[in-house]
Amino acid sequence: MRIREQLRGDKNISGARIEAIRKERGIKQGDMIESLSLQGVNMTNSSLSKIEGQHRGINDFELLAIANTLDISVDYLLGR
Repeated sequence: MRIREQLRGDKNISGARIEAIRKERGIKQGDMIESLSLQGVNMTNSSLSKIEGQHRGINDFELLAIANTLDISVDYLLGR
């Protein structure tokens, strides 16, 4: 598991949680991208990395698909 070298951005509030849960569950970015694709969300590894690093915003469709993929609530990803 690589350690994030860049400081986190301020484009979203969910990225750090997404990354932590994904890594905790041993899900590779490529596998997550594949699952998102099956839900109709087209995303690249670069986009997911930017979301996790909080350097890219995330829309509601993406957030819902990521929550479904990680089997976690959107509320949790939003820090509620």
